[in-house]
Amino acid sequence: MVGFATFHTATIVGLVLAYVNRDGAPEWLRSHYTFQIRTFWIGLLYLTVSIPCMIVLIGFPMLLAAAIWFVVRIALGINRLMKSEAYPTPESWAF
Repeated sequence: MVGFATFHTATIVGLVLAYVNRDGAPEWLRSHYTFQIRTFWIGLLYLTVSIPCMIVLIGFPMLLAAAIWFVVRIALGINRLMKSEAYPTPESWAF
């Protein structure tokens, strides 16, 4: 239970920090903040749609697809961040 609360708290703190630091960041880093913010909100949307659909069982594969989408976006963002490169399409719904 503590891990669940800690994960969500860290996520919200990360979102707030991304919003606060985005405007003062260099251009290449600003794209990463935008990418993180959009990943959070789009992921929340996918989660919100998937959970009610679990009643009719389609929500389980939807939730799995959303989790894979989330992990891939994070991995691609970290990869570019480690190279100090701007994310090319930070406002995209895809990768």
